[in-house]
Amino acid sequence: MLFAARSFAAGSKAGQSVLGNCTAAGAGSGCGQRMSTFTRAADTSNTVQALNVLGTPLQCCCKSPMTGYYRDGFCRTGGGDVGAHVVCAQVTEEFLSYTRAKGNDLSTPAPQYGFPGLKPGDRWCLCASRWKEAADAGKAPPVVLSGCHIRALDYVDMALLKAHAVAEEEQQQ
Repeated sequence: MLFAARSFAAGSKAGQSVLGNCTAAGAGSGCGQRMSTFTRAADTSNTVQALNVLGTPLQCCCKSPMTGYYRDGFCRTGGGDVGAHVVCAQVTEEFLSYTRAKGNDLSTPAPQYGFPGLKPGDRWCLCASRWKEAADAGKAPPVVLSGCHIRALDYVDMALLKAHAVAEEEQQQ
């Protein structure tokens, strides 16, 4: 199992996220750098910084629409995240159709859950197993490597993620 590196967030309280300049640049775009932290249950004096598949601090996937298991814009994971929502993807119509056919309709809004529905070009934290399944079927959307949690490597080879990476300029949005 892969473990995130320890870091101490100066000026933050235990359990509080450290915000940088992570704001949505527009509908369907990613956002700027933010250090994602969370409190370890056994030790409230330290925080653990999530890493991405590149081994650097996890970057925001998207805030518009708000994504992530914790709905904080990051593809972070934890004990309750059974689906491992750790792959930051830029969804395509082909993928949205594929996942709808598999029983997970991500394009239809669900206002009762504050979910606007996704459209092609939106970024979203996908379950690693669904992304891998789509890749095996030739339907995987591009990924933003800096926004993919390191736990994605428990499910998907780095070479496969790199083969589906968005252009570097698009990752900088």
